[in-house]
Formats: sequence, structure tokens, C-alpha cells
Amino acid sequence: MKALCVLAALAACFSMTAQQRPPATKPPAQAAGKTGKSPTSAAKKKTVSVPQHEVWLRSMTLREKIAQLLVIPFYGENPPAKSKLYRKYWREVGVLRVGGIILVNHTRNGIVQYADPQLSAEFLNRMQKVARIPLIAGADLERGASMRMTKAARFPHAMAFAAARDVEATRQVGEVTARESRAVGIHWIFAPVADVNNNPDNPVINIRSYGENPADVSAHVKAFIEGARRNPRYPVLVTAKHFPGHGDTAIDTHAGLGRIDAPMERIRKLEFAPFRSAIEAKVDSVMTAHLWVPALEPSPLPATVSKAVLTGVLRNELGFEGIISTDAMDMHGLSKEFAPGEASVRALEAGVDVLLMPPNPAESVRAIAAAVKSGRLTEKRIEESVRKVLSAKVQLGLHKKRYVDVKAIPDLLGQPEDEALAQRVAGNALTLVRNEGSAVPVTGNRTACWYVLNDSSRSPLGVRMMEVLQARPNTPATRLFADSEATAFEEAVKAASACDANVVAVFAGYRGNGQLAEAHNGLLEKLLGVGKPLIMLGMGNPFLVRAYPAVQGFVATFSTVPASEEAVIKAVYGEAGMPGRMPVSIPGLAAYGTGAGEVRAVQ
Repeated sequence: MKALCVLAALAACFSMTAQQRPPATKPPAQAAGKTGKSPTSAAKKKTVSVPQHEVWLRSMTLREKIAQLLVIPFYGENPPAKSKLYRKYWREVGVLRVGGIILVNHTRNGIVQYADPQLSAEFLNRMQKVARIPLIAGADLERGASMRMTKAARFPHAMAFAAARDVEATRQVGEVTARESRAVGIHWIFAPVADVNNNPDNPVINIRSYGENPADVSAHVKAFIEGARRNPRYPVLVTAKHFPGHGDTAIDTHAGLGRIDAPMERIRKLEFAPFRSAIEAKVDSVMTAHLWVPALEPSPLPATVSKAVLTGVLRNELGFEGIISTDAMDMHGLSKEFAPGEASVRALEAGVDVLLMPPNPAESVRAIAAAVKSGRLTEKRIEESVRKVLSAKVQLGLHKKRYVDVKAIPDLLGQPEDEALAQRVAGNALTLVRNEGSAVPVTGNRTACWYVLNDSSRSPLGVRMMEVLQARPNTPATRLFADSEATAFEEAVKAASACDANVVAVFAGYRGNGQLAEAHNGLLEKLLGVGKPLIMLGMGNPFLVRAYPAVQGFVATFSTVPASEEAVIKAVYGEAGMPGRMPVSIPGLAAYGTGAGEVRAVQ
């Protein structure tokens, strides 16, 4: 019986397909035979070691090589095997053989749905089992893993760290993000944001950036990269984005092609500075932006498909040798310009290595294969990028361990010391921008009525703030939405006259001009007419105050996370300070670096 088992094992070994076996290499004896000399005994024993990424590469067809450059989205679900959704993933991973997968959030009725880490990890394990070559899994984790999933440490947005002037905290966040992401099977962190946000009307970067000062942004970008690499137990790839710089545009590239009309001299000095810092720190990848920058590319092309930008500048001028990734290819800044297949071919021609979220993965593979057949692209060009992707997978240890220990997740996510770090930064970021008549803090016997404004009753923003306020005695607090009944707004205005001050917490997100919904705007105008000091809290967007210059007090939090909600309440009541300094300037109201109620108008 034992002999039969041995024979069966040998048969199974010899029945391996060519794709499963490492390709044969020419032994040293054959090479020596060409000279007519007999190989030495040492040469006979010598074997040629083929790197793992080359073993994988040699086993692939052209279409499989192309598919390795594609990264498809998933949403944190773990669908049943017989479901339509699961079959879609099975085809793209098991048949098309894409190289990667990225966790993104569902948005339902305008509200972001965060993924459950347990379900996400279980799904990734299933997909890794389907994949012949290990998948590389990524996620946008600009403010830690909590940007995409529940139960992770809820760090403030990047701009809060710059306002707190705490580069070491940014380094710590990088380290925590590496640990939490690897805990659930994410290997590729699409962060940090290296954009210099020097346009107050920017509707998509805003507080995702570390600020308007290129030296500050560079320091934090470098720190995040260093932190993410600090613990060798959790190797990850780190990405600087969005090249050549997305900070000086008023167009959201999710909706259309952005444009930056700045001279080359300024772009090199300002926009490129954080990317230079990232490259010096040996960042693994750089993500492109769907922006047209005439100073770099004369034709009206997104940087994502511009050879002048990606090869001419990023590769040749700045010397970046790592992986160039597109931003999501389903964004209208690119998809309105080119069909999916054509966009993929053009991106590779420009110098891109990884195609992130192409709208139709199969169509992209077909289009690229056709481009190789026609001579527009070469297989050698494809292999250059594939080698980078496969080498990264080896660097991450995926050839040895591709699965996640799901049971270990609770011990690696949302640790108390990480939440304490988030709370500390949130408090230190608070910046008192305006304080006429010493409106802030509200101390002694003074009372304050609170109004928490956000767009939807389904939004989690402001929930923690309301919990804290309702637990305080004699603290009237009302949460009002864009679609709240008119009577709710009327009652709010009536209550305002009974308080010594009125505090309005406005969750404006990244909204560029800061203009609020009509109902909220009307409320603010009426509160200004009550005759009591009005204190506005910019929950996130610091530029909000431009639209309401008559408020007596304005506090910028630079984030919308619960830690910021808690911290600003204490600060308004004088129970904590507001030590932050402006990492951006507010035209006509406050200069870069001001704080503690100082007002130096920007000329």
C-alpha cells in the first residue's frame, strides 16, 4: 500500500503542466560543452537559480502577462460562490488572471459604506486560492485603514497632522497602516498624498493634502513612507500620489479632466518637491493624475497617457524607477477622453506599469494584445512592467505566504494606543482662525446652543459630536440636514436667542468653495442676525469661512473623524487648547502659519 502511494505521488509530480512547473534552464554542462572542455566536478554540481518572478514570467502567455498589469475593484463583501458577483470575480481572477485587486467603498444614497475587515480578509483568501499567481491587494489608505474599513484606528486627515506640526505622528500612522492593512490581506497602500494644496477651491484634494507649503508636504510624505517600512513583519508597497500634482485645480477629476496652468519653473519648485522627497525615500510606486498640464504636455492629454510627463519627467528627469500606477481609470478625467481599451494602450505607451480599475478588464487585455500584434507595443515593453509587478509580489513575500490569518485580525486593528494617537493629533490640530470679541472659548456662566450641520441624516458625520453634547448638562444641541423640515430650522433660530453664543459645526467635506446647502445657508444668515456671537467650526474644509466672513469665531479642525468631533467640543468650552497653526492660507482672512486667533490677512 505504501509503495502505491509513492508511485501515485511520483505520477502526480510528472503530470504537472508546463505552467505549474518552473521552465527548464540550460545546465552548466551544456554551456561548457560548446568550448569542447569537460566540465569540472564543481561545475557538475552547480545549478542555475532562477528568481521566482522569472519563473512566473516564463510560465505566462502574452495575455496573462498583460492581465498581471490590471487591478480590479472589490467592495469588502464575501459573496456566495453561486452568486453572479462571485462568478464575475472568479472569471477575472481565475480565467482572465488579473494581477491585483483593490478595496474600494460602496456609496449608497451618497453615504460611504465601509468594509468589514473580517469579510474582506475571507474574500481575499478565497481569491488568492483562485489565483494561479498570488494577487497583490491594495487600497487607498490615506488616513489609515479606517478610510476603507471598520474597526481600524480612525486617524484624522493628512492636513490635521500638518496643522499639529507633528511629523513623527505621521511616521507612526505609516507604521500602524502597514500593520492594519497586512492584517486583512492588503499589501499595497495607495498613500501618502504628495499634492500641494495651494488652490482653496480644490474640491477633491483639500484636507487630503498636508497643506500648501511644499517643504511641509515633503516632510510628511517622507515620514509616512519611513513609518510604513519601520516594522519588517508587515511589508507593504507605498505610493506617492497624484503626479504631477493635483493641488492647484478647481476640477474634480472624478468628474472631468483637470488642468493646471502653471509655468514650468513653479511646477518644478512646488508641485515636484514632495515627489522628489518620496523618490529619495525610495517610494515603491507613484500614481498618476488625470490632469492636463500644458507646461509639461503641449497636447490636451491627461498626464496618465502622456509620455512627456511619465517617461520624460517622472522617469528621466526625476529618476523614478519604481512602479507607475494610473489613478482609477473609470474616473471621468480619463474615461471621457478615451475608450477603455484605447486608454489602457495609451497609458502603457506613456510609461505606466499598472492599470488601476479599468472599466472593462477583458477589453483592456484584448486592446493591449492587439497593440502588441500590430507593433504599436512590444512584448518586451509589457514584460518590463510585468517584472516590476512580479518582483513586488516576491518582495512582499507572497510567493511564500499569500493567505491571511483571519483569527489574528482583532488583535491587530484599532489598538488603544493608536486611537490615543488619533485623539492627540486631532486636539493639537485645532486652529483658532478668528476670534472677534473673544467669542471663544465659551466659559464661566455663558451658555451655547449647538447646531450640527451635514447633508444627510444617513451620514455618520456628527453622530459622535451629538452623543458628547447630549451628555453635557444644559447644552442644547440640534442636528440639521439639508432636507430637514422647515419647522426644524425655525425652531433652531428661536432657540438661539436664549443662549449667550451659538456654535455651528459644519461638515463640508472637501467642498471647494465651502458654500452650503440652501437650507443651511439660510440658517447661518438668520443666526448672524440674532445678535449673539456666532462661532463656526469647520469640520474638515478650512476654507469654509470665506463664504461666511461675518462670523465672530472660526475654528478649523482639518478633519471630520470622531476624534476631531470630540476634541473641538472641549476646545470651545476652554477645557483644551487650540495649538494648531494654519498649514494653508485663507485668501483675505488668514495667512499660512497663523493660529491662536491671530489674523494676518493674505495680500
